[in-house]
Amino acid sequence: MGKDMKDHLDIDLAMIEKMTEIKRDYIEGKTDYETTKALIKQNFTRITPAEFAYSEQKIKDLGFDDNTVHDKMNDVLGLFDDIIVRETADLPEGHPINTYLMENFVVKGLIAEMKEEAEKKFIKNRWLELYDELYKFNIHLSRKQHQLFSMLERKGFDRPSRIMWSFDNAVRDSISKARKLLNEDKIDEFMEHQKLVWELTLDIMNKEEEVLYPTSLKMITEEEFRGMRPGDDEIGYCLIDKPEGFYPEIKEEPRIPENTEIPSGNQSQAGFMNDLASLLSKYNMGNEAKKENEVFDVKQGKLTLEQINLIYKHMPVDLSFVDENEIVKFYTDTKHRVFPRSAGVIGRDVKNCHPRESVSTVMQIIDAFRKGEQEEAEFWLETNGKFIYITYTAVRDENGKFKGVLEMMQDVTRIRSLTGERRLLMWENSAKNSEGKEEESKSEYGLNENSVIGDIIDKYPYIKEFMPTLAPEYTKLLDPVQYMIMSKVATLDMIAERGGFTVPELIGKIEERIKREENKTEDISGESAYGLTSDSIIGNIIDKYPYIKEFMPTLSPVYNRLLNPVQYMIMSKVATLDMIAARGGFEVADLIKKIEDKIKEEENK
Repeated sequence: MGKDMKDHLDIDLAMIEKMTEIKRDYIEGKTDYETTKALIKQNFTRITPAEFAYSEQKIKDLGFDDNTVHDKMNDVLGLFDDIIVRETADLPEGHPINTYLMENFVVKGLIAEMKEEAEKKFIKNRWLELYDELYKFNIHLSRKQHQLFSMLERKGFDRPSRIMWSFDNAVRDSISKARKLLNEDKIDEFMEHQKLVWELTLDIMNKEEEVLYPTSLKMITEEEFRGMRPGDDEIGYCLIDKPEGFYPEIKEEPRIPENTEIPSGNQSQAGFMNDLASLLSKYNMGNEAKKENEVFDVKQGKLTLEQINLIYKHMPVDLSFVDENEIVKFYTDTKHRVFPRSAGVIGRDVKNCHPRESVSTVMQIIDAFRKGEQEEAEFWLETNGKFIYITYTAVRDENGKFKGVLEMMQDVTRIRSLTGERRLLMWENSAKNSEGKEEESKSEYGLNENSVIGDIIDKYPYIKEFMPTLAPEYTKLLDPVQYMIMSKVATLDMIAERGGFTVPELIGKIEERIKREENKTEDISGESAYGLTSDSIIGNIIDKYPYIKEFMPTLSPVYNRLLNPVQYMIMSKVATLDMIAARGGFEVADLIKKIEDKIKEEENK
């Protein structure tokens, strides 16, 4: 696959050169903002996002360091803002870019809610709820960095990895700071900080929609986008349900079974094919089941490939390996992963797997290992109530030659809390069982750590869609095959551990959701004459009653988004009346009544 970005784009290279020249003069300070703006209007009438993006890639070739480009990025975008074409595409559900856009829509609505809440009397619990939701934007950023950036790098476009990642980190840091201020009850500082949170979050979404996504659609093929879907699912989604469809197409590859005899007709051809079948069989090619059971003579013992993978999967630490060429070659797929990763990281330059601010430290470590000056580096940090320990170890062969770096990460929060000693066998689940009995007696709905998730969902079906909103790990519940297995065996104890909750915390969240659904039932007494419920999709309603699209903004300015073609395209597929009501500050029952009154009014006409 080509590493020159232009090989994947249809662009006017002469125009790119002129655009790059104008950008260069501005970055070097040879022209001021107004002069540059005039030059742009004089030379261009329109520029596509892909052309702007390729020009940014060319800026790198001129020798500007990442810090300089990063510091000038907002100014440069502002200079070209009037002439960059806003491109839209009608994408199917499950397409990675469509999913990013859906998440952006929901997050923009959430910020609108926060702005409205800021005008009201301060209620801490409400702000805690809002920030629990906004914090999930980190999932969106992680998926973009590990999935989309890696694909673009392979095609020669590394500016997102090297520049946009820093903007992403600014968003992360501002959200984390706000949560910290809120938890510490520094209310005045917290409220003053809101404007920065909103500006940074909206700005990064604008950069994505204006340049990143349109350029990605030009450079990445449909087959490649389909190939990204499994990795997207692995990392999870932000404030939306796991999308359906758009997975890789399964292609049956012809396989020559073991001991196959080729019919004789053309003797030379038959002889060749029989030799080929024997050769494939000898080296286990085309026989995956046999590969899994093949025994490898490892340094101390003999293991099958299946056993090796299971050992890695059950390690209490996260491991990743970068080879001597600074390419990521491997990571362990543990259930307790400290930070998100997906298969998209494999084969990437390690420099592009870290934010710009961290790259110099990473390269300093690798350089010291390569020269033989150091053998190990260690770090520790606190994040989201967890204490994370990280080590980097130089990997060398028997002759001391540098072969790469092994990274180890572990959540050591519980280990740090241990005191005294334990010499007798004590099963952890024994203590949990006794705690569970207390919780069971307190649970209004009879939930305890031994409750099986399938039984709960059978009784309260909406819990299946609710769980992934608590943690990305729970998106597995939406996969039919995985749910079929989990529904029979996964207890709340297991589910809580997987999502990073205590059992009482998880039970509390589930019970709160059940109560909310019960309250909805009480609020909407009697059946709607038009079949409207909290789960009705706004797009379906407007398809049936088109005048509702113009009517909604008369109820609240928040609903003006329905009149924007791009935003409506996203909202029409995912926004329920429950979501719409919350955005507009209505109870669901009140909103349904207003819509029904409008329908009746039109029918009477």
